[in-house]
Amino acid sequence: MTEKTVVDRFLKYVGFNTQSNPEDTHSPSSEGQVVFGKMLAEELLLIGLVDVEVDWNGYVMATLPSNIDAEVPVVGFIAHMDTSPDCSGKNVRPRIIESYDGQDLVLNEEKKVVLSTKRFPEILKYKRESLIVTDGTTLLGADDKAGLAEIVTAMDYLIKHPEIGHGKIRIAFTPDEEIGRGADHFYVPNFGADFAFTMDGGELGELQYENFNAASAHLVFHGINVHPGSAKDKMRNSILVANSFISQLPSEEVPERTDHYDGFFHLVKFDGHVDRTELEFIIRDFSKENFEHRKSLLEELVGLLNQRFGESVVNISIKDQYFNMKEKIDPQFFIVELAREAMVSCGIEPLIVPVRGGTDGSRLSYMGLPCPNLFGGGHNFHGEYEFIPVHSMQKACEVIVAIATRVAGMNRI
Repeated sequence: MTEKTVVDRFLKYVGFNTQSNPEDTHSPSSEGQVVFGKMLAEELLLIGLVDVEVDWNGYVMATLPSNIDAEVPVVGFIAHMDTSPDCSGKNVRPRIIESYDGQDLVLNEEKKVVLSTKRFPEILKYKRESLIVTDGTTLLGADDKAGLAEIVTAMDYLIKHPEIGHGKIRIAFTPDEEIGRGADHFYVPNFGADFAFTMDGGELGELQYENFNAASAHLVFHGINVHPGSAKDKMRNSILVANSFISQLPSEEVPERTDHYDGFFHLVKFDGHVDRTELEFIIRDFSKENFEHRKSLLEELVGLLNQRFGESVVNISIKDQYFNMKEKIDPQFFIVELAREAMVSCGIEPLIVPVRGGTDGSRLSYMGLPCPNLFGGGHNFHGEYEFIPVHSMQKACEVIVAIATRVAGMNRI
């Protein structure tokens, strides 16, 4: 298995514009994902996988048949095809930096886009390594085309090396993960794996089996608009009422002031006018108890405002989005140990960290498919400062193969 193989695939894949579209209700939400999915299916057939299919909702699935006599668990590997709508994924022009020298990288001189070691110090971990970067005008697409390239390369390697024993392996490539729909139409019984891994993590060694509990909150503040010259005791400025609501939330519990296992309230939209203001929040916490407390706090503050004005001035709607997969993976923790041992065997120090977000694996775990998340190798996702070390991609391929060989020695679940 050579670095060149996985890099070649990755560079080919990022050439497809597969941004998901949250405004489109179809699956996939963008035509680019349809085109890319068909290409991937053709490639899977070409390297020798079987049961290759692209279903009506754009999910690509395939099988690597077992080459051993023993009945062992079926393991799955999953990655998503779409890239984030937060930054353009059209006309991605990747560049390989050979033997990175530890200095700031000018990604785009004209636009003054610089991958600064001061702002992004993690890049200094990769001195003397080869890095793939953007041209400063688009994202790179390592989230999650690195995962795709790593899975396909590992399957290709196993097919070309039949002396390596492995059980049945299932792979799946999902659409629209970036807009929260990656598991919407994933039919777990049809996938047929006992457990799986998403290849959707960040830096080398990441092993994740915890993620946020997540909800969204939509609030509408109703005002009364009167000419300001005669507004005394008549006007109610909904913008100011909304601002009063925001000011009562804990000021330190926001994304820019939290990390590790801290939860937060994140105001993602403020659309204000005197007569009507809308707010949208996302609510995140690892603790189920704290998660419920956060939702209750929003509702309590709404109640206090309505009580203050003596009428329904504020309406709130809260919707759960996904939950911490730890609850589902803990009872089958051997899956995490399996991945940890595979990493160690590849000379990688496991970095067990929580996902400060969600993954397809979170929802799939609650759908009956325990699914921790493994590193893909990339950094600074969703923007023009995204980069990925070539060596990290190579090691991800090795970990997939190592997991497959270890599953071959397990008893059927």
